[in-house]
Amino acid sequence: MSPPARTQPKAARFRLDRLLASLGYGSRAQIALFLRAGRVTLDGVALHDPAQRIEASEAVFARLDIDGEPADPPPGMAVALNKPTGVTCSRKEAGKLVYDLLPDRFRLREPPLSTVGRLDKETSGLLLLTDDGALLHRLISPKSKIEKRYRARLARPLRGDEADIFASGALMLEGEVKPLLPARFEALGAKEAYVSVSEGRYHQVRRMFAALGNHVEALARDRIGAFALPPDLAEGASLILRAHELEARVRG
Repeated sequence: MSPPARTQPKAARFRLDRLLASLGYGSRAQIALFLRAGRVTLDGVALHDPAQRIEASEAVFARLDIDGEPADPPPGMAVALNKPTGVTCSRKEAGKLVYDLLPDRFRLREPPLSTVGRLDKETSGLLLLTDDGALLHRLISPKSKIEKRYRARLARPLRGDEADIFASGALMLEGEVKPLLPARFEALGAKEAYVSVSEGRYHQVRRMFAALGNHVEALARDRIGAFALPPDLAEGASLILRAHELEARVRG
């Protein structure tokens, strides 16, 4: 006799006003006003009752519209952002922040969106964010050994021995006592190269070239694991994903 088929656990159900407030659409009082005005629809039918309970599932949210636009995903959301230079990966520092590039309501989501690692202010390219804490820790854990690839433009011509030195596992950075893990190097021209690292030390790629007497003039990350920065994603633009989709794309 074959074992009974497993049933998928049902998604949790929440009050509509509480759920939309947790996604940053406003306070519960503001959500109640949205509902009375017919601004929230499910399958094209207006929802008016703040106390109505709905599932916080992808299947339901695929049918939910706010002001005629698809609702943001429920918790378990991820974002891929093409970060420009001059923008800081922080919530509170002075100057322009990566969160300023996202819709204002994303700042108010609970659980909050957090960056999966960081890019320094003058480094551009692929930055990932998610509200899935467990996924964030899996992706940034040193045990995951997920490579990040950077394109570096240099002030001086390459020496020719960078690939061997970076791959050696013996390169020391100034002020540190532990050598770097092996890194991959690919020359793209006399003053340009790809560097792929599986660590996340402070200003690592810049300091690697500095250790060889060179200076990085421009640095951009174009890949995290198997996830490449989409070529059509303009600087400052973002792509909304589900957390499980992000992990699948990073791990390939």
